[in-house]
Amino acid sequence: MSPTRRHHPPNPTRRRLERRDRIERHDHNRHQLLYPTSGVISVTTDAGTWVIPPLRAIWLPAGCPHAHAAHGPVEVCSILLPADTTRLDTGRPTLLAVSPLLREILLALTATPQPPADARRRLEAVIFDQLQPSSANASHLLPEPGDDRLQAIAAILREDPGDPRTLAQLGQVAGASERTLSRLFRTDTGMSFPQWRAQLRLHAALIDLAAQLPVGVVAHRCGYSTPSAFIAAFRHAFGVTPAAYMHRPGRPIVKKRDRL
Repeated sequence: MSPTRRHHPPNPTRRRLERRDRIERHDHNRHQLLYPTSGVISVTTDAGTWVIPPLRAIWLPAGCPHAHAAHGPVEVCSILLPADTTRLDTGRPTLLAVSPLLREILLALTATPQPPADARRRLEAVIFDQLQPSSANASHLLPEPGDDRLQAIAAILREDPGDPRTLAQLGQVAGASERTLSRLFRTDTGMSFPQWRAQLRLHAALIDLAAQLPVGVVAHRCGYSTPSAFIAAFRHAFGVTPAAYMHRPGRPIVKKRDRL
């Protein structure tokens, strides 16, 4: 694991990142609220990797090591808040729902020029009233396995989420039996292997959708037997269809001919 560096960035900020731009592992002495106004970011913590689409934000407690990457282009708002607040005292990263009001507050705080100091304090006070953990919290976190054999399998599936091989077949590459790997997945990640792979495929789908790939192409790349199966899995995890997700505020409209 790479060392953690403490960052002291300007606050608040709104910046544009290009595809594959990455901010290496670091932490802050204050709580951080990260919100992509468009595109998708991934945030990696010791608990695993979160994929954050528009209308979601992530709360990172003070001192929480993390790195993030753009699957973009992406525009990201960052707000640092006092470490002594207990208004969202989960003690761990938390996915947040972004209401229309919270979105407008974050955009106002990160606008250029920024609001006067007294207006900024009032806006920041309202933020705390708007912090609501998302009901899809678990769907956006992919736990990171610690075992070397599981990491080898994870690397294979990240490279090709649609890889159809069974755990037994992947075990031949990793050098372990299906039974051993199945037990390790539950111990390391709290998920069965099918659950973990399903989560990885949904994460890959969010990233492909951010690149404006057609739904049918995303379904094939991510290992779903049919586009309909992909749409059903996506709706179950995120509460909307891929087409509805792609039309949300802050996202470009996908042309009709590109939709399923």
